[in-house]
This record gives sequence, structure tokens and C-alpha cells, in this order.
Amino acid sequence: MTDPIADFLTRVRNAITARKAKVELPSSQLKRQIAALLCDEGYLGSVDERADGKQGILTVTLRYGHDHANVIHGIRRVSRPGQRAYVGKDDIKKVRSGLGISVLTTSHGLMTDRAARKAGLGGEVICEVW
Repeated sequence: MTDPIADFLTRVRNAITARKAKVELPSSQLKRQIAALLCDEGYLGSVDERADGKQGILTVTLRYGHDHANVIHGIRRVSRPGQRAYVGKDDIKKVRSGLGISVLTTSHGLMTDRAARKAGLGGEVICEVW
């Protein structure tokens, strides 16, 4: 697999479309951090990890609204292995006029676009969620 982050985002997107309650996927440190960040922002319900003798299994519980509407309306990979997308601190764009978030890797770790703007940091834009 050349892009495990795109696989993670696609599994979440497909599970939301299929109205699943949970999705299981192979674990990694970056996937765990992205899932925890999305959980903190309110896009995911919870994130659990269990050992399986290999790399571990990450179980992500999805969130739906009070009328069973999707909380995540769209999720898109921005920086890909063939075309990395880096932004400076002044070039971080708002997602859907501030209704969504961008996930960035910075020198201070993984953070949202709002936190990166506040800290005055730029970095690689991993994905956008709205």
C-alpha cells in the first residue's frame, strides 16, 4: 500500500456512506493521531486500539447527528505521496469558510488549521474534513 492515510480516510468515508457504527483498520501512530484529532474536534465518536500480534487494530466509532445525519459531510486527502502540499503560516486556507478543518503536520506535531494559525506555524496539509 503506497498511501495508508488515504486508505484510512477512504475507509471512514465508505463506513459513513454505508451508515456503519464502527470501522476497523490497521493501526499506525499517524492514523491514531489523526483519529484522536478528529475525535477532539467532534467528527468521530471514539478511538480504541487493540493489539493483534502485528501492528494493531484501530477501531473508530463514527458519530451521527440527532436525526441520524452524517457529522462528516466530506473528507479529502490533500497532500499525497506524489504531490506533497506544504503551506506557510500565512497561506493556511479555511475549509468551507471555517465550517471544516484542515489537519496539518507541523514542527510541533499534528494540529488543526486554527491551532496552526494561532501558533504561527505552517506545515504539510494532510487532509480536509467538513
